[in-house]
Amino acid sequence: MRIAIDTGGTFTDCVFLRSDGRLEVLKVFSTPKNPARALAQAVETVRAEGKEPLELLHGTTVGTNALLERRGARVALVTTEGFEDVLVIGRQARPRLYDFFVTRPPPLVPAARRFGVRERIGPHGEVLVPLTRAALARLRRRVARARPEAVAVCLLFSFAQPAHERRVARALRRLGVPVSVSHEILPEFREYERTATVAVNAYLAPLLGGYLGELGKAIRPGASKRGRLAVMQSSGGTVSARVAAAQPVRTLLSGPAGGVVGARSVAARAGFERVISFDMGGTSTDVALLEGELSTTREGSVGGVPIAVPMLDIHTVGAGGGSIAWFDPGGALRVGPHSAGADPGPICYGKGRQPTVTDAHLVLGRLDPERFLGGAWRLDRARARQYMQRFLRKGRGLKSVEELAAGILAVANATMERALRVISVERGHDPRAFTLVAFGGAGGLHACALARALGIPRVLVPKFPGALSALGILSSDVVKDYSRTVLLRVANAGRDRNLEVRLEREFSALERAARAELKREGIQPRAQRLLRQLDLRYRGQAFELTLAYSRNFSRAFHRAHARRYGYADPARPIEVVNVRLRAVGRTQKPRLGRGVSGGTRPPKDSRLKRGPVHFDGRRLPTDFYVRERLRPGNRIAGPAVIAEYSATSVVPPDWQLRVDRDENLLLETRRR
Repeated sequence: MRIAIDTGGTFTDCVFLRSDGRLEVLKVFSTPKNPARALAQAVETVRAEGKEPLELLHGTTVGTNALLERRGARVALVTTEGFEDVLVIGRQARPRLYDFFVTRPPPLVPAARRFGVRERIGPHGEVLVPLTRAALARLRRRVARARPEAVAVCLLFSFAQPAHERRVARALRRLGVPVSVSHEILPEFREYERTATVAVNAYLAPLLGGYLGELGKAIRPGASKRGRLAVMQSSGGTVSARVAAAQPVRTLLSGPAGGVVGARSVAARAGFERVISFDMGGTSTDVALLEGELSTTREGSVGGVPIAVPMLDIHTVGAGGGSIAWFDPGGALRVGPHSAGADPGPICYGKGRQPTVTDAHLVLGRLDPERFLGGAWRLDRARARQYMQRFLRKGRGLKSVEELAAGILAVANATMERALRVISVERGHDPRAFTLVAFGGAGGLHACALARALGIPRVLVPKFPGALSALGILSSDVVKDYSRTVLLRVANAGRDRNLEVRLEREFSALERAARAELKREGIQPRAQRLLRQLDLRYRGQAFELTLAYSRNFSRAFHRAHARRYGYADPARPIEVVNVRLRAVGRTQKPRLGRGVSGGTRPPKDSRLKRGPVHFDGRRLPTDFYVRERLRPGNRIAGPAVIAEYSATSVVPPDWQLRVDRDENLLLETRRR
């Protein structure tokens, strides 16, 4: 049995593929204090009395939350003597340009646990200062006295020659704690980003290692039962739990990455290549712009700390179904970023006392209190109205609970609209040329309003929207990313034989390592795909563009530079900064069958009820439908509410809905 589980702030989503090919969905409340408890509950529910071995694919927020909340391990950092303070020095970039009193977050490793060792490697790998046994012995004694729970090692120019780092790591591993080494995690130049990334890896290693160890026991409870545990990476592919435990820095966008992979897969199958993914869960909203292939960045940041390993280009804001409404000192209504989460949850769940986005939808009639989680949980509308009425007295100008609820949704929509503009308009993309793929438990409730604000012509709500991130994880390939800084000047690309030989040698070394690692992951050679890439820039520039490797890469670089920055300079020398290899191991994909056409009129048993729903200050009679009973070809004119097990979707009065052949909901304005 194959199971994919995505742990969110409010719900833990589970998609599982039984051995007979059936695809099913399960949602359980998350347990933030111990995420493994909800996951183990989901696994136990899914297995029931099944005896088959498990393959568990997991998207986790354990590392992200630990970094944001600063509750990782006690880390010691070892650097070349004289570079102990690189984490504090950082870059000259200011978080707020005109604020002279801005307070930066403290470094993950304080000064007392930052150690320099006497050694020095030059930029071309030459040994300038040898690393002696005496220096190693002194270092080990100093680090041992600090009593670290993990160690990060990042020596100057170790990407050019890692011999000294290997010796330091070998000596410090005798202390019995995890040791993260920069040439294994990020063998690239830029000292600050490399050191910060390795420090984050060490900071998370004990926590994630312990967590994954517990999960391994949960799926392999008996010595006779075999199972496999894999973890989603930020780059959009899975790795074994063994690799994830050693390199947890690669899992920081684990859950959101699954959603982007799922959105791309569903949209491509439906015939849409240019899409904006909109994933609104209980705590946050994640958005990404996709044009064919998945787009990654190495300039990510989590909690103010730079992360230089490949990550999908995802923008996140603190707006979700559990986002809490509050009034600022001036009496203005605000929403988020704090969330009620799963405990206590929104008011309507029975324990919360502060109004949330979910409470607002319920008060406005957009949620069916009897159909939440397929009827497994009843929402308390009377309680939501009672507490929102009390809250109303603290603000100014709001006269009714319905007006407050509409205001909460308007503020939340404004936050999410800004996020969508960041990844589209602000990067030179016209949102009118894209399709909005809305998912997550709350995505379908807000999608049409956001599409209208941005001029997006259509909205696609996939099948199983509340669990699309888990479905994306289930369909993800095994992915390994390798890189190495080379800093080679390009004299005449395509005709420089020496350059070609050097690049071939570098790529061949990375490919040997990739094939060996994919084999350890159980990927056969015929299922392996290796993609060569180069980081290129004009000589003298500070940052690079990443392009697929070809013999005429210089010509491709000029075109890409002109497209990105508006100009190109073919007479200017080019520099190859890094060689990169993305190794993909293709995995078994879930087979999503296409439904049987049911004509344009929805079946009679799909209509649940008719009730009043508020739209733009108007109270309109609205039909409620059960999504599981709709069939391909069915059409519904708004206003309407589509209820299902994992989510709810709203069709405003001026919109219409069509069920496509894959049982996705395709929503468009009726004026078109």
